[in-house]
Amino acid sequence: MEHKAIIDLSYLDLALVYGVILFVVGLCRYRETGQEKDLLIASLRMVVQLLAVGYLLHLVFRIESPWPVLLILVVMGSFAIQTVSSRVKEKMPHFYRIVSVSIFVGCGITTFYFCQVIIGLSPWYDTRYLIPLAGMIIGNSMTGASLAAERLASEMKERRDEIETALCLGATSRLAAREIIQGAFRAALIPSINSMAAMGIVFLPGMMTGQILSGTEPFIAVKYQIAIMCIISGSVAVTSLLILTQGSRVYFSAAEQLLAVQDGVVKKP
Repeated sequence: MEHKAIIDLSYLDLALVYGVILFVVGLCRYRETGQEKDLLIASLRMVVQLLAVGYLLHLVFRIESPWPVLLILVVMGSFAIQTVSSRVKEKMPHFYRIVSVSIFVGCGITTFYFCQVIIGLSPWYDTRYLIPLAGMIIGNSMTGASLAAERLASEMKERRDEIETALCLGATSRLAAREIIQGAFRAALIPSINSMAAMGIVFLPGMMTGQILSGTEPFIAVKYQIAIMCIISGSVAVTSLLILTQGSRVYFSAAEQLLAVQDGVVKKP
C-alpha cells in the first residue's frame, strides 16, 4: 500500500485556524467570563513557543554528538522543575532539591529503559527518538510530581494534630505519615489511569495520530502508543514516589518528632 505524503499546512492555514481562538475569545467576552486576556496570551505563547521549538528541533535532529543532547535533556528537566514549582502553592521543605532529584532520576531511569532495553536505540543519543520520547515522559511526569508534592505538603499541614497524636501513641514517623503518602500517591496516578482507560475509545492520542498521519502503519503506531503509555505510567509512579518518600522525611527530626514548617521552611525550635 502506497502512503500519501502528509498534507502540509501553510501559514495562511494557521492564521485561519487561529480564528477559532478569536471566536472563543469572543464567546468569553460575550459571556463576560473575564478570560479573554488570559486566553489570548496563552494562545500567543503557544504559537511562539511551538514555532521556536520547531525551528530548534530542525537543528537538533542534525546533532551527532552526545554532549549537546545531554545539555538539552538537562534544560528540559530544569524547565519541568520550574513548572512544577509554579503549579505547587504549598511547598514542602527542601522542595527544589527533592523535586530535582525525583524528576531527573525517575524520568532518567524510565527513558533509558525504554530507549535502550525496549527500542535498542543506537546511538543512544539519536535525537529523533530520544528528545521527543524524553519530552513526553518528562511532560507527563510533571503532572504527577505536582499532584504528589502539593497533596503531601497540604495534608502534612492540615493533619498535623492527627500526626502528632499518632507519634504520641508510639507510632513511627513512617507509620504516622503512611495514609498521607498513600493518598498523595493515588492522586498522582489518577491522570495516567484516566488517560489509559479512555485511550482508543474516547480519544486517539497525539503520538499515535501523528505517526499515522506521517504514513506509519496504524498497528505499528498502536504498539508504540501502548509502549509509551506504559513507560509514562512507570515514570509518573517512580517520580511521584521519590518525591513522597523524600518529602515525608523532611517533616520529622532524627528523634521521630514532627517539625514545625512555615512557608516551606523548617522553623527552628
